[in-house]
Amino acid sequence: MTIFDELKARGLLAQLTDEEEIKELINNGKATFYIGFDPTADSLHVGHFMALCLMKRLQMAENKPIALIGGGTGMIGDPSGRSDMRTMMTPEMIQHNCDCFKKQMSRFIDFSEGKALMVNNADWLMDLNYIEVLREVGSHFSVNRMLAAECYKQRMEKGLSFLEFNYMIMQSYDFYVLYQKYGCNMQFGGDDQWSNMLGGTELIRRKLGKDAYAMTITLLLNSEGKKMGKTQKGAVWLDPNKTSPFEFFQYWRNVADADVLKCIRMLTFLPLEQIDEMDRWEGSELNKAKEILAFELTKLVHGEEEAQKALEGARALFSSGNAAQMPTVSLTEENFAEDKIDILSMLTVSGLVASRSEGRRAVEQGGVSVNGEKVDDIKAVFEKEQFSGEGLVLKRGKKNFKKIIYTE
Repeated sequence: MTIFDELKARGLLAQLTDEEEIKELINNGKATFYIGFDPTADSLHVGHFMALCLMKRLQMAENKPIALIGGGTGMIGDPSGRSDMRTMMTPEMIQHNCDCFKKQMSRFIDFSEGKALMVNNADWLMDLNYIEVLREVGSHFSVNRMLAAECYKQRMEKGLSFLEFNYMIMQSYDFYVLYQKYGCNMQFGGDDQWSNMLGGTELIRRKLGKDAYAMTITLLLNSEGKKMGKTQKGAVWLDPNKTSPFEFFQYWRNVADADVLKCIRMLTFLPLEQIDEMDRWEGSELNKAKEILAFELTKLVHGEEEAQKALEGARALFSSGNAAQMPTVSLTEENFAEDKIDILSMLTVSGLVASRSEGRRAVEQGGVSVNGEKVDDIKAVFEKEQFSGEGLVLKRGKKNFKKIIYTE
Protein backbone atom coordinates (compact mmCIF):
# COMPACT_ATOMS: atom_id res chain seq x y z
CA MET A 1 0.00 0.00 0.00
CA THR A 2 1.36 3.44 -0.94
CA ILE A 3 1.48 6.25 1.59
CA PHE A 4 -1.30 8.05 -0.31
CA ASP A 5 -3.50 4.95 -0.18
CA GLU A 6 -2.78 4.59 3.53
CA LEU A 7 -3.77 8.20 4.24
CA LYS A 8 -7.07 7.60 2.43
CA ALA A 9 -7.63 4.27 4.20
CA ARG A 10 -7.09 5.95 7.57
CA GLY A 11 -9.69 8.58 6.70
CA LEU A 12 -7.24 11.48 6.75
CA LEU A 13 -7.90 13.07 3.37
CA ALA A 14 -11.02 14.97 2.41
CA GLN A 15 -10.84 17.58 -0.36
CA LEU A 16 -7.90 17.72 -2.77
CA THR A 17 -6.84 19.71 -5.79
CA ASP A 18 -4.79 17.92 -8.47
CA GLU A 19 -5.17 14.47 -6.91
CA GLU A 20 -2.97 12.60 -9.37
CA GLU A 21 -0.10 15.08 -8.99
CA ILE A 22 -0.45 15.02 -5.20
CA LYS A 23 -0.36 11.22 -5.22
CA GLU A 24 2.77 11.25 -7.38
CA LEU A 25 4.63 13.65 -5.09
CA ILE A 26 3.67 11.99 -1.82
CA ASN A 27 4.32 8.43 -2.95
CA ASN A 28 7.77 9.33 -4.28
CA GLY A 29 8.86 11.43 -1.31
CA LYS A 30 8.94 14.63 -3.37
CA ALA A 31 6.43 16.68 -1.41
CA THR A 32 7.63 19.66 0.59
CA PHE A 33 4.49 20.55 2.50
CA TYR A 34 3.47 22.88 5.26
CA ILE A 35 0.89 22.98 8.02
CA GLY A 36 0.29 26.15 10.01
CA PHE A 37 -0.03 26.49 13.78
CA ASP A 38 -1.26 29.69 15.41
CA PRO A 39 0.66 30.32 18.65
CA THR A 40 -2.38 31.23 20.76
CA ALA A 41 -1.12 29.32 23.83
CA ASP A 42 2.19 28.06 25.22
CA SER A 43 1.32 24.44 24.47
CA LEU A 44 -0.18 22.41 21.66
CA HIS A 45 -3.33 20.47 22.54
CA VAL A 46 -4.99 17.30 21.29
CA GLY A 47 -6.77 19.27 18.59
CA HIS A 48 -3.37 19.54 16.86
CA PHE A 49 -2.85 15.80 17.02
CA MET A 50 -4.08 14.94 13.57
CA ALA A 51 -1.81 17.48 11.90
CA LEU A 52 1.24 16.33 13.88
CA CYS A 53 0.58 12.67 13.12
CA LEU A 54 0.11 13.43 9.43
CA MET A 55 3.43 15.30 9.33
CA LYS A 56 5.14 12.35 10.98
CA ARG A 57 3.62 9.84 8.53
CA LEU A 58 4.65 11.87 5.49
CA GLN A 59 8.15 12.45 6.83
CA MET A 60 8.54 8.69 7.36
CA ALA A 61 7.80 8.38 3.62
CA GLU A 62 10.72 10.77 2.83
CA ASN A 63 8.58 13.87 2.34
CA LYS A 64 9.71 17.13 3.95
CA PRO A 65 7.46 18.90 6.48
CA ILE A 66 7.48 22.61 7.20
CA ALA A 67 5.88 23.59 10.49
CA LEU A 68 4.76 27.16 9.96
CA ILE A 69 4.29 29.07 13.20
CA GLY A 70 1.92 31.98 12.77
CA GLY A 71 3.86 34.61 14.65
CA GLY A 72 2.68 37.19 12.13
CA THR A 73 -0.87 36.00 11.44
CA GLY A 74 -1.21 35.47 15.19
CA MET A 75 -1.09 39.25 15.49
CA ILE A 76 -4.34 39.33 13.50
CA GLY A 77 -6.29 36.20 14.42
CA ASP A 78 -8.07 33.67 12.20
CA PRO A 79 -11.85 34.24 12.04
CA SER A 80 -12.50 30.65 10.90
CA GLY A 81 -14.90 28.86 13.20
CA ARG A 82 -15.05 31.77 15.66
CA SER A 83 -18.00 33.89 16.77
CA ASP A 84 -15.93 36.71 18.23
CA MET A 85 -12.61 38.46 17.71
CA ARG A 86 -9.55 36.78 19.21
CA THR A 87 -7.70 38.56 22.02
CA MET A 88 -4.61 40.41 20.83
CA MET A 89 -1.25 39.01 21.93
CA THR A 90 2.03 40.85 22.39
CA PRO A 91 5.10 39.92 20.27
CA GLU A 92 6.76 38.59 23.44
CA MET A 93 3.85 36.26 24.20
CA ILE A 94 3.84 34.98 20.63
CA GLN A 95 7.60 34.31 20.63
CA HIS A 96 7.37 32.40 23.92
CA ASN A 97 4.57 30.24 22.54
CA CYS A 98 6.54 29.58 19.34
CA ASP A 99 9.51 28.34 21.39
CA CYS A 100 7.25 25.99 23.35
CA PHE A 101 5.72 24.61 20.14
CA LYS A 102 9.05 23.57 18.65
CA LYS A 103 10.02 21.60 21.73
CA GLN A 104 6.74 19.67 21.64
CA MET A 105 6.78 19.15 17.88
CA SER A 106 10.21 17.57 18.10
CA ARG A 107 8.60 14.48 19.62
CA PHE A 108 6.76 13.96 16.33
CA ILE A 109 9.01 15.51 13.68
CA ASP A 110 12.73 15.05 13.01
CA PHE A 111 14.18 18.53 12.47
CA SER A 112 17.77 17.31 12.04
CA GLU A 113 19.89 17.63 8.88
CA GLY A 114 17.31 19.56 6.87
CA LYS A 115 14.70 16.80 7.19
CA ALA A 116 12.11 19.34 8.32
CA LEU A 117 11.84 23.06 8.91
CA MET A 118 10.16 25.27 11.44
CA VAL A 119 9.61 28.80 10.19
CA ASN A 120 7.77 31.82 11.56
CA ASN A 121 5.70 33.94 9.19
CA ALA A 122 6.53 37.00 11.26
CA ASP A 123 9.88 36.92 9.41
CA TRP A 124 8.21 38.12 6.21
CA LEU A 125 4.82 39.52 7.27
CA MET A 126 6.03 42.04 9.83
CA ASP A 127 8.14 43.98 7.32
CA LEU A 128 5.60 44.14 4.50
CA ASN A 129 4.84 47.51 2.91
CA TYR A 130 1.10 48.16 2.86
CA ILE A 131 1.07 49.64 -0.65
CA GLU A 132 3.14 46.73 -1.91
CA VAL A 133 0.66 44.25 -0.43
CA LEU A 134 -2.25 46.03 -2.09
CA ARG A 135 -0.56 46.05 -5.48
CA GLU A 136 1.26 42.70 -5.48
CA VAL A 137 -1.16 40.56 -3.48
CA GLY A 138 -4.51 42.29 -2.99
CA SER A 139 -5.01 42.77 -6.71
CA HIS A 140 -5.35 38.98 -7.13
CA PHE A 141 -8.27 38.63 -4.70
CA SER A 142 -11.97 39.19 -5.36
CA VAL A 143 -13.83 40.71 -2.41
CA ASN A 144 -17.05 39.07 -3.57
CA ARG A 145 -15.43 35.63 -3.56
CA MET A 146 -13.80 36.25 -0.20
CA LEU A 147 -17.11 37.21 1.40
CA ALA A 148 -18.67 34.04 -0.01
CA ALA A 149 -16.15 31.91 1.91
CA GLU A 150 -17.66 30.03 4.83
CA CYS A 151 -15.10 31.36 7.31
CA TYR A 152 -16.30 34.92 6.65
CA LYS A 153 -20.02 34.18 6.23
CA GLN A 154 -20.18 32.83 9.78
CA ARG A 155 -18.91 36.14 11.14
CA MET A 156 -20.81 38.61 8.97
CA GLU A 157 -23.90 38.73 11.18
CA LYS A 158 -21.97 39.60 14.33
CA GLY A 159 -19.43 41.75 12.59
CA LEU A 160 -16.15 40.99 10.81
CA SER A 161 -13.32 43.42 11.44
CA PHE A 162 -11.15 44.64 8.58
CA LEU A 163 -8.22 43.25 10.58
CA GLU A 164 -9.62 39.71 10.37
CA PHE A 165 -10.76 40.20 6.79
CA ASN A 166 -7.07 40.32 5.83
CA TYR A 167 -6.34 36.89 7.30
CA MET A 168 -7.02 35.03 4.05
CA ILE A 169 -4.66 37.31 2.17
CA MET A 170 -1.91 36.85 4.77
CA GLN A 171 -2.29 33.05 4.81
CA SER A 172 -2.26 32.95 1.02
CA TYR A 173 0.88 35.05 0.99
CA ASP A 174 2.49 32.57 3.39
CA PHE A 175 2.15 29.79 0.82
CA TYR A 176 3.51 32.07 -1.90
CA VAL A 177 6.61 32.87 0.18
CA LEU A 178 7.15 29.24 1.23
CA TYR A 179 6.85 28.15 -2.41
CA GLN A 180 9.47 30.63 -3.55
CA LYS A 181 11.84 30.41 -0.59
CA TYR A 182 11.73 26.72 0.35
CA GLY A 183 10.22 24.99 -2.70
CA CYS A 184 7.06 24.21 -0.73
CA ASN A 185 4.69 22.64 -3.24
CA MET A 186 1.86 21.47 -1.00
CA GLN A 187 -0.22 22.68 1.93
CA PHE A 188 -2.41 20.81 4.40
CA GLY A 189 -5.07 22.18 6.71
CA GLY A 190 -8.42 21.56 8.31
CA ASP A 191 -11.67 21.61 6.40
CA ASP A 192 -12.39 25.02 7.96
CA GLN A 193 -9.27 26.33 6.19
CA TRP A 194 -10.27 25.29 2.67
CA SER A 195 -11.04 28.80 1.37
CA ASN A 196 -7.82 30.24 2.81
CA MET A 197 -5.78 27.42 1.31
CA LEU A 198 -7.34 27.73 -2.12
CA GLY A 199 -6.44 31.41 -1.96
CA GLY A 200 -2.78 30.47 -1.56
CA THR A 201 -2.81 28.01 -4.45
CA GLU A 202 -4.53 30.55 -6.68
CA LEU A 203 -2.14 33.35 -5.72
CA ILE A 204 0.89 31.26 -6.71
CA ARG A 205 -0.60 30.33 -10.05
CA ARG A 206 -1.75 33.87 -10.81
CA LYS A 207 1.62 35.41 -10.01
CA LEU A 208 3.87 32.66 -11.36
CA GLY A 209 1.74 31.14 -14.11
CA LYS A 210 -0.61 28.20 -14.34
CA ASP A 211 2.26 25.74 -14.47
CA ALA A 212 3.34 26.66 -10.92
CA TYR A 213 3.15 23.47 -8.91
CA ALA A 214 1.06 24.31 -5.83
CA MET A 215 -1.51 21.96 -4.35
CA THR A 216 -4.00 21.80 -1.54
CA ILE A 217 -5.29 19.05 0.71
CA THR A 218 -7.61 19.32 3.69
CA LEU A 219 -7.75 16.91 6.57
CA LEU A 220 -10.96 15.04 7.21
CA LEU A 221 -12.54 16.01 10.53
CA ASN A 222 -9.73 18.33 11.50
CA SER A 223 -12.17 20.97 12.72
CA GLU A 224 -13.73 18.19 14.81
CA GLY A 225 -10.20 17.39 15.96
CA LYS A 226 -9.89 20.93 17.27
CA LYS A 227 -13.02 20.32 19.32
CA MET A 228 -11.35 17.18 20.65
CA GLY A 229 -8.91 19.47 22.42
CA LYS A 230 -11.64 20.92 24.59
CA THR A 231 -13.42 19.36 27.56
CA GLN A 232 -15.79 20.75 30.13
CA LYS A 233 -12.76 21.68 32.22
CA GLY A 234 -10.75 23.27 29.43
CA ALA A 235 -8.11 22.13 26.98
CA VAL A 236 -6.25 18.82 26.99
CA TRP A 237 -2.66 19.91 26.51
CA LEU A 238 0.43 18.08 25.31
CA ASP A 239 2.48 19.84 28.00
CA PRO A 240 2.70 17.46 31.02
CA ASN A 241 2.71 20.45 33.36
CA LYS A 242 -0.74 21.43 32.08
CA THR A 243 -2.23 17.97 31.53
CA SER A 244 -0.45 15.12 33.32
CA PRO A 245 0.35 11.94 31.38
CA PHE A 246 -2.24 10.13 33.51
CA GLU A 247 -4.94 12.71 32.72
CA PHE A 248 -3.94 12.60 29.06
CA PHE A 249 -4.25 8.81 29.09
CA GLN A 250 -7.66 9.02 30.77
CA TYR A 251 -8.90 11.53 28.20
CA TRP A 252 -8.36 9.03 25.39
CA ARG A 253 -9.47 6.07 27.54
CA ASN A 254 -12.84 7.78 27.88
CA VAL A 255 -13.62 8.52 24.22
CA ALA A 256 -17.08 7.50 23.03
CA ASP A 257 -17.56 3.93 21.77
CA ALA A 258 -18.49 5.28 18.33
CA ASP A 259 -15.21 7.20 18.03
CA VAL A 260 -12.59 4.80 19.37
CA LEU A 261 -11.84 2.89 16.13
CA LYS A 262 -11.91 6.09 14.12
CA CYS A 263 -9.35 7.64 16.48
CA ILE A 264 -7.13 4.53 16.40
CA ARG A 265 -7.17 4.54 12.62
CA MET A 266 -6.47 8.25 12.23
CA LEU A 267 -4.10 8.95 15.12
CA THR A 268 -2.06 5.84 15.94
CA PHE A 269 0.67 4.17 13.91
CA LEU A 270 -0.65 0.65 14.41
CA PRO A 271 -0.84 -1.40 11.17
CA LEU A 272 -4.15 -1.11 9.34
CA GLU A 273 -4.46 -4.89 9.33
CA GLN A 274 -4.45 -4.92 13.14
CA ILE A 275 -6.99 -2.10 13.27
CA ASP A 276 -9.24 -3.85 10.75
CA GLU A 277 -9.36 -6.82 13.12
CA MET A 278 -10.65 -4.49 15.85
CA ASP A 279 -13.58 -3.47 13.64
CA ARG A 280 -15.29 -6.66 14.75
CA TRP A 281 -14.88 -5.86 18.43
CA GLU A 282 -17.94 -4.91 20.44
CA GLY A 283 -19.15 -4.67 24.00
CA SER A 284 -16.38 -5.07 26.58
CA GLU A 285 -13.82 -5.45 23.78
CA LEU A 286 -14.26 -1.75 23.01
CA ASN A 287 -12.79 -0.98 26.43
CA LYS A 288 -9.68 -2.87 25.37
CA ALA A 289 -9.59 -0.78 22.17
CA LYS A 290 -9.83 2.41 24.22
CA GLU A 291 -6.94 1.25 26.39
CA ILE A 292 -4.86 0.59 23.27
CA LEU A 293 -5.71 4.05 21.91
CA ALA A 294 -4.83 5.77 25.19
CA PHE A 295 -1.54 3.87 25.55
CA GLU A 296 -0.38 4.49 21.98
CA LEU A 297 -1.09 8.23 22.06
CA THR A 298 0.36 8.73 25.54
CA LYS A 299 3.50 6.92 24.39
CA LEU A 300 3.71 9.16 21.35
CA VAL A 301 3.48 12.36 23.40
CA HIS A 302 5.07 11.47 26.74
CA GLY A 303 7.19 8.39 26.05
CA GLU A 304 6.70 4.68 26.72
CA GLU A 305 7.64 4.85 30.41
CA GLU A 306 4.98 7.44 31.21
CA ALA A 307 2.44 5.58 29.07
CA GLN A 308 3.11 2.35 30.99
CA LYS A 309 2.76 4.15 34.34
CA ALA A 310 -0.54 5.68 33.22
CA LEU A 311 -1.81 2.31 32.02
CA GLU A 312 -0.93 0.59 35.30
CA GLY A 313 -2.43 3.44 37.30
CA ALA A 314 -5.69 3.30 35.37
CA ARG A 315 -5.97 -0.47 35.75
CA ALA A 316 -5.20 -0.25 39.46
CA LEU A 317 -7.77 2.47 39.96
CA PHE A 318 -10.61 0.53 38.40
CA SER A 319 -9.68 -2.82 39.90
CA SER A 320 -8.22 -2.72 43.41
CA GLY A 321 -8.65 1.01 43.95
CA ASN A 322 -4.90 1.57 44.26
CA ALA A 323 -4.29 5.29 43.71
CA ALA A 324 -0.50 5.18 43.32
CA GLN A 325 -0.46 6.45 39.75
CA MET A 326 -3.32 8.96 40.02
CA PRO A 327 -2.87 12.65 39.26
CA THR A 328 -2.06 14.21 42.63
CA VAL A 329 -2.89 17.56 44.17
CA SER A 330 -0.92 18.71 47.21
CA LEU A 331 -2.72 20.88 49.76
CA THR A 332 -0.86 23.59 51.64
CA GLU A 333 -1.44 25.11 55.06
CA GLU A 334 -3.37 27.92 53.38
CA ASN A 335 -6.04 25.47 52.19
CA PHE A 336 -7.08 24.63 55.75
CA ALA A 337 -9.10 26.59 58.28
CA GLU A 338 -8.62 25.27 61.82
CA ASP A 339 -7.02 22.15 60.31
CA LYS A 340 -10.13 21.41 58.23
CA ILE A 341 -11.16 21.78 54.58
CA ASP A 342 -14.68 21.59 53.18
CA ILE A 343 -15.72 19.47 50.21
CA LEU A 344 -16.38 22.46 47.92
CA SER A 345 -12.87 23.79 48.55
CA MET A 346 -11.42 20.35 47.82
CA LEU A 347 -13.26 20.20 44.51
CA THR A 348 -12.12 23.64 43.39
CA VAL A 349 -8.50 23.27 44.55
CA SER A 350 -8.26 19.91 42.78
CA GLY A 351 -9.52 21.41 39.51
CA LEU A 352 -12.41 18.95 39.28
CA VAL A 353 -14.79 21.92 39.20
CA ALA A 354 -14.27 25.49 38.05
CA SER A 355 -16.17 27.14 40.90
CA ARG A 356 -17.80 26.46 44.26
CA SER A 357 -21.24 26.79 42.69
CA GLU A 358 -20.35 24.07 40.17
CA GLY A 359 -19.05 21.96 43.04
CA ARG A 360 -22.29 22.49 44.98
CA ARG A 361 -24.32 21.22 42.03
CA ALA A 362 -22.06 18.18 41.64
CA VAL A 363 -22.51 17.25 45.31
CA GLU A 364 -26.27 17.82 45.28
CA GLN A 365 -26.60 15.67 42.16
CA GLY A 366 -24.80 12.79 43.87
CA GLY A 367 -21.72 12.87 41.65
CA VAL A 368 -18.98 13.33 44.29
CA SER A 369 -17.25 10.71 46.43
CA VAL A 370 -14.22 10.52 48.72
CA ASN A 371 -12.44 7.16 48.98
CA GLY A 372 -15.45 5.50 47.38
CA GLU A 373 -17.99 7.00 49.79
CA LYS A 374 -20.59 9.33 48.28
CA VAL A 375 -20.60 12.85 49.69
CA ASP A 376 -24.09 14.35 49.68
CA ASP A 377 -23.57 17.18 52.18
CA ILE A 378 -22.17 20.42 50.73
CA LYS A 379 -20.94 21.33 54.24
CA ALA A 380 -18.92 18.13 54.68
CA VAL A 381 -15.40 18.79 56.03
CA PHE A 382 -12.23 16.71 56.29
CA GLU A 383 -9.43 16.86 58.84
CA LYS A 384 -5.89 17.72 57.79
CA GLU A 385 -4.55 14.46 59.19
CA GLN A 386 -6.75 12.49 56.76
CA PHE A 387 -4.58 13.72 53.88
CA SER A 388 -1.29 12.40 55.27
CA GLY A 389 0.32 9.29 53.82
CA GLU A 390 -1.72 7.98 50.88
CA GLY A 391 -4.17 10.88 51.08
CA LEU A 392 -7.78 10.76 49.90
CA VAL A 393 -9.20 9.91 46.49
CA LEU A 394 -11.65 12.58 45.36
CA LYS A 395 -13.92 11.67 42.44
CA ARG A 396 -16.42 13.65 40.44
CA GLY A 397 -18.58 11.42 38.29
CA LYS A 398 -17.20 8.14 37.03
CA LYS A 399 -14.19 9.40 35.11
CA ASN A 400 -12.70 12.40 36.90
CA PHE A 401 -10.61 11.92 40.01
CA LYS A 402 -7.60 13.24 41.92
CA LYS A 403 -5.55 12.01 44.83
CA ILE A 404 -5.44 14.76 47.47
CA ILE A 405 -2.48 14.81 49.85
CA TYR A 406 -0.95 17.10 52.45
CA THR A 407 2.75 17.15 53.26
CA GLU A 408 4.18 19.45 55.90
